[in-house]
Amino acid sequence: MGKKNKGVSYAKYGYIFSIPFVLAFLAFMLYPLGYTAIIGFTDLSGFGAREFSILDDPLENFKLLFENQLFRTSMGNTFRIWIINFIPQILLALLLTAWFTRNRNKIKGQGAFKVMFYMPNIITAGSIAILFSALFMFPTGPINYVLQSLGIIDEPFQFLNLQRPSQLIISFVQFWMWYGYTMLILISGVLGLNPEMYEVSEIDGANAVQQFFFITLPNLRTILLFVLVTSTVGGISMFDIPRLFNTPPGGPDNATSTLSLFIYNQAFAGRYMFNRAAAASLVVFVIIAILSIAVFYLMRDKDAIELNKQEKALRRASKKEGGAA
Repeated sequence: MGKKNKGVSYAKYGYIFSIPFVLAFLAFMLYPLGYTAIIGFTDLSGFGAREFSILDDPLENFKLLFENQLFRTSMGNTFRIWIINFIPQILLALLLTAWFTRNRNKIKGQGAFKVMFYMPNIITAGSIAILFSALFMFPTGPINYVLQSLGIIDEPFQFLNLQRPSQLIISFVQFWMWYGYTMLILISGVLGLNPEMYEVSEIDGANAVQQFFFITLPNLRTILLFVLVTSTVGGISMFDIPRLFNTPPGGPDNATSTLSLFIYNQAFAGRYMFNRAAAASLVVFVIIAILSIAVFYLMRDKDAIELNKQEKALRRASKKEGGAA
């Protein structure tokens, strides 16, 4: 009797490739994360402080945080700036993905377009923040000069000294930096799909819009999940642009103060309230975890879950029949 052929399992290679990250995490990240989680419940504060003790009320730092108006303002600013930049970011990335991957669109110089769209993501966030701060400078910034030259405004506009314009500019910068990256991730996902699905749908009379909504999007669920989770993490923890865009950081009137900037100021900007900063970091972690779980739940494959339930029910039924026999 011939030897039974077994299929090659590639699952183990995923674990092998993850070993460098796991080792780096254990060596350089596990201790700082655990230390941060602990000091959020302590009285550790002051420059050079090393000794600390757990507070009589371990949740005191968290209570003081939510009583802090600046913390609540920073949380509102973070969500507002993130939502304003992420919605157009994902929509434009999906539109460009559909455009570049459409077989009938024989676009010349696709590589050049992709490089131009991705270019802002290569430039450091600090450089971009300083660049846009100079562009919108009052009263002699290039934007004010152009608007006055075109007759759109009569006097220079104080973009950096008003709350809503400052938030909108930071949202635009975040959008401009990341839509190209999101587009490339989505394009790579589409290129991995089976082209026969599109050929069959064209034979059945499906147009480009129907193919996008009924073939592309459903099959990009995993890629979209990655994009949504990473965008959530990046949006909630944004720091470089708000830190360097305006003077003082977080201005005007704390309109561009974000959660990460609040944490930095608590820990290092002369306050040295390491316990409050650690508590705020834990709050950010919980927010990101809740949002990520919500995204996983909303993006779950309901059909696959239902099929899995049916298979389990069939296995249980077959076991009962075998036991009864």
